[in-house]
Amino acid sequence: MTEWLGAGLLLVILLGSAAFGLFARPFLSEAHRSRETTDFVQLVVTMLVTFVAVVLGLLTSSAKASFDQVGNELKGLSVALIQLDRSLRQWGGEAETARQLLREYTAAVIAGTWRQEKRLGVGDGASLANSGSIGSPALGDLLSRVELDIRRLEPQDPMQRRLAATCIAQFERLMQLRWRLVEDSGGSISTPFYVILAFWLVVVFASFGLSAPRNLLSYATVTLGALAIASAIYVIVDLDRPFDGIFSVSSQPLRDALGELGR
Repeated sequence: MTEWLGAGLLLVILLGSAAFGLFARPFLSEAHRSRETTDFVQLVVTMLVTFVAVVLGLLTSSAKASFDQVGNELKGLSVALIQLDRSLRQWGGEAETARQLLREYTAAVIAGTWRQEKRLGVGDGASLANSGSIGSPALGDLLSRVELDIRRLEPQDPMQRRLAATCIAQFERLMQLRWRLVEDSGGSISTPFYVILAFWLVVVFASFGLSAPRNLLSYATVTLGALAIASAIYVIVDLDRPFDGIFSVSSQPLRDALGELGR
């Protein structure tokens, strides 16, 4: 919803700046409407348009790369959950409590992060669905309980001692992946940068209004240009927040992991 509001506000601002330039043009003196002045303004605007295009391209590339990275890290987290569960399963009945907590954690992450998707049933983390997304403290506490249960396991033979060391190493790997995912999913583009970019675009569209002929085709072209820019900004902002909006990271890796954990 925030992305839609931001894109809509930018669209209104760009159209308003173009309208300002359009209606301000008749009030300019002859010296300001001379060919030399017009050519100079167009030269500066061309430079600014080129710069904005480069920046938008870099932003799109950066946001897409960050989005793909979060998706890969989510797959890594899913694999880490499956590996840890398999090691706990090999331990036997004493590790069943830790396995149950691991299933609850996985289900709670799915229910709390992808709220628009189908809810899971009772006993599958539904009680923690309102605890927040993957980085919430409540889900962190649930993993802490898993760690305590793992460290409380008492090896009875050399094989279980090696298995205990493996479980601890796998859990630490799981925590590293979780925190990396939390840090990378918070968005990397600051709001002041968007404000500065919007200022550049306002200048560009105001100049469009100053030089545009007074006919319906010119108005439609400016409107379509503003709509295209606003939609591009929306895509960038949406990709920069990989767990929200239309372009969200799929929950399927965690759902597949939950299916494996339930065996």
